[in-house]
Amino acid sequence: MSDANQALITRFYQAFQRLDAEAMVACYSPDIVFSDPVFGTLRGQDAGDMWRMLTTRAKDFSLTFDQVRATADSASAHWVASYLFSQTGRTVVNDIQARFVIRDGLIREHHDSFDLWRWSRQALGTPGVLLGWSPMLQNKVRAQAFKGLRAFQQAR
Repeated sequence: MSDANQALITRFYQAFQRLDAEAMVACYSPDIVFSDPVFGTLRGQDAGDMWRMLTTRAKDFSLTFDQVRATADSASAHWVASYLFSQTGRTVVNDIQARFVIRDGLIREHHDSFDLWRWSRQALGTPGVLLGWSPMLQNKVRAQAFKGLRAFQQAR
C-alpha cells in the first residue's frame, strides 16, 4: 500500500509541475481538508478551487519535489515552488514540508508547513521584513488570500 500512496503523491506533484489543477484535485477525496499558513484550513471544494486559482494565475512558475515517503495511511514530501507573486511582482521561492493522510487511495488531508515570515519578506518586501512576523500582518495575508479565493469562485 505504501508504494501506491507514494505514487499518488508523486502524481499530485507531477500534475502541479504541469499546472494541471484538475489532475491535482483528482488525487483528493471529496471531503479533503487542506491547511497551510496562508490560506488556513480549507475543506472540500474550497481546497480544489485554491489549486485551480493558483495554477491559473501562476507566472514564472517552477516546482521541484523530493523526499516522498509513504505508509499504509499517510505520506510526506518536501517541495519548493518558485513563482512571481502577482500582487507585488516579486519572486518568491517557497520551501514547504507536506504531510498527508490517505484513505481509499485518495488524499483525505493535506497539510503544508512553511515559514510565513520568510514568505512575506519575499512576497511583500519591506512590509514583510518589518511586520511579517506579526499576527496583524499574517492575519491580513490570510484574509487577502481567502478574499481572492472567493472572488475566483464567484467569477467561475
